[in-house]
Amino acid sequence: MEPKNIVQELWDRMQARDWSGLGELLADDLVVEWPVSAERIVGRENYVTINAEYPEGWAINVLRIVEDGEVVVSEVEVPHGTRGIFRVVSFWTVRDGHIVDGREYWTCLGSAASPQWRAAYVQRV
Repeated sequence: MEPKNIVQELWDRMQARDWSGLGELLADDLVVEWPVSAERIVGRENYVTINAEYPEGWAINVLRIVEDGEVVVSEVEVPHGTRGIFRVVSFWTVRDGHIVDGREYWTCLGSAASPQWRAAYVQRV
């Protein structure tokens, strides 16, 4: 399977809550960093468990996936019924059919205030 397809499958399996299937896509020694919350997840089991235990009420909407060799970038929207709408940009490395590492930037839409000095130059979305 091509790296881009493996990342698409990652999001599809998360949406389906197919936790064992998700694990099949990940290297045993997977390392995923979440710089926004200053966390590093080491190991397939930890990554799968964190996602499986996240409070329910969410969905996965893949907005785009871009591949450059073994590096795959995905942009995903994750609406949650009570926590808001999250946007995540993820940089994945896929090697030998498995995701071996990732760096995910999670943010809640509109959570950072737009500074007043930019008001004349931007449009609110």
